[in-house]
Amino acid sequence: MTVAPWICRSCLSRISRPLIRQRLRYQSTAACKVSTSESISPALLARARSIAREHKGLADKLANGFDARSAKKLGEHGGVVSTLKEWEKANESLRELTSLIHDPTTDPELLSLASEDLATTRTQLADASQSLTTSLVPVHPFAHLPCLIELRPGAGGSEAAIFAGDLLRMYQAFCNRNNFRATLLKYENADGTTEAGVPLSEAILEVESGGAYGLFRCEAGVHRVQRVPATETKGRTHTSAVSVLVLPSVQENSLGEEDFEDPESDYYIDPKEVRVDVMRARGAGGQHVNTTESAVRLTHMPTNTVVAIQDARSQPKNKEKAWRLLRSRLAQARREKREEEMAAIRRSVVGVAKMGRGDKVRTYNWGQQRVTDHRSGTTVHDLDDVMEGGQTLDKVMESVRSWLMERDVEAMIAEETDAKK
Repeated sequence: MTVAPWICRSCLSRISRPLIRQRLRYQSTAACKVSTSESISPALLARARSIAREHKGLADKLANGFDARSAKKLGEHGGVVSTLKEWEKANESLRELTSLIHDPTTDPELLSLASEDLATTRTQLADASQSLTTSLVPVHPFAHLPCLIELRPGAGGSEAAIFAGDLLRMYQAFCNRNNFRATLLKYENADGTTEAGVPLSEAILEVESGGAYGLFRCEAGVHRVQRVPATETKGRTHTSAVSVLVLPSVQENSLGEEDFEDPESDYYIDPKEVRVDVMRARGAGGQHVNTTESAVRLTHMPTNTVVAIQDARSQPKNKEKAWRLLRSRLAQARREKREEEMAAIRRSVVGVAKMGRGDKVRTYNWGQQRVTDHRSGTTVHDLDDVMEGGQTLDKVMESVRSWLMERDVEAMIAEETDAKK
């Protein structure tokens, strides 16, 4: 019989091979009677084993002939299968060690060795459980895409508009520090002008790097600021809010042609359902603004979704930006509608639904130099570094991504549990 994987080579000189074989032969039947913590939900474990069975079936099918769809699915399941094997290996080692420790007839020297290895094996099992859980969480369908970050002032008047500009610069600094390509797609003030640095009414920052949506989607929601405005003469703290919306940036080079032509696709838009209006741009700009109809407004009539772009001097460029933004908004809306439908099913099992984008997600308190994210519960006290797009902002965003993954895991467990009823 082979020696268990938890016995290291350096210990073989201390324990005789016959003793090891004798003890493990006894434990081959006793180990299954010992209960150990699996450190993972039974529902998720059942899901992983189901995927492993499907993976084996796909491998057998491909052995008899190549099929592109099966090969793609085989690759998607590969991560789950490999992490499941690691988990099963660590779990079996833990069972054997626990069995030895609880057996009153175990040799003292072997008992000491098993006790020493128990903590390490438990850590390995915990790591394997985390990896397996992570591999089971489905990748968001927009995660690989670039993204659009829309900022709009909410309650708070001019102070909200100023804070919206602060958040815009925060995201721009974050992109610069991480070498992400970012372009200011739209910047509009309350009077319709596009002069940067003036309190804004709407801004759209396009992060063109692949995977940006997966990174920034944790920023969607209402960001609240508590500080004394520069215009406040009595030193009173005001509370204002800015709405941040994160959309997938739907570009021709980031998706296949079939994504735009398939009516079942989130990105499909029937041109017949869109009204196109061209007009003169508003605000400063001299003779060009007064004489050229460069501004473009698209209206998706079934949903009454309106997009207006006037930033570029060229009508074709404004039209291209407007179509991209319209596709992004409709794709996000369609995705959210499906998520809301699933949330209604999960709510009865999980107890709560995901926090929507209309909820307060984060508070920036200038007086206390504090930033608190209300989803993950993370609080940091280096507000300046956050507003400069520094590593502290990285820390806050990572905590929210972990929180989102936990909610996805709860949703998976709810789905598996509901499916068994």
